[in-house]
Amino acid sequence: MTAVMTTDAVATAYDRWAPVYDLVFGPVFRQGRLAAIRAAEAVGPRILEVGVGTGISLPHYSQGSLITGVDLSDDMLEKARTRVRRQGLSNVQAIRVGDAEALDFATSSYDAVVAQYVVSAVPNPTRALDEFARVCRPGGEIIITTRVSADKGFRGGVEKALMPITSRLGFRTDFPFTLYTDWVATRDDVELVESRPIPPLGHFSLVRIAKKDAA
Repeated sequence: MTAVMTTDAVATAYDRWAPVYDLVFGPVFRQGRLAAIRAAEAVGPRILEVGVGTGISLPHYSQGSLITGVDLSDDMLEKARTRVRRQGLSNVQAIRVGDAEALDFATSSYDAVVAQYVVSAVPNPTRALDEFARVCRPGGEIIITTRVSADKGFRGGVEKALMPITSRLGFRTDFPFTLYTDWVATRDDVELVESRPIPPLGHFSLVRIAKKDAA
């Protein structure tokens, strides 16, 4: 991953995406969003959604879930707040500015941390994963929908070649799954419990990482 991404640049990129994000990405990522929500709600009610964006996923959580959403983009968050207000989503406890790499929450605050199409969009993915693990309680889960790049071949070459362009748009095309497995291998408090492909086109995966019980 040779292209350099910064937090400010990512925030600016998603401010630009805000007016059209739901139209462009809503239908494409719908199945992944629903799968992540089902997985999170199976763990417990206290859910942190990192990279909540326009709040497109928020209406799909059950009323029994207590949702906090954070994002870097003020323009995205304004749309999320409007959605919460107009749809009367009383289970959404807070929508606020937040950096995936420096979450402003206490350790072990949440049953589940959901990051939908986010990890490939942050400047330092392993730092974000460290933060997800910190705020997730023992016995909870980190639930990620993620782009997974090809290891080799024509698609892999195209993804690498596109990186200078897509990094300016706020995401990476060159993003190997080994980033997750390598990170898990560095820690003794988490384990990979599921990885499965989700639409569209097999380029994305649902990843579940469990925070081990303290005992």
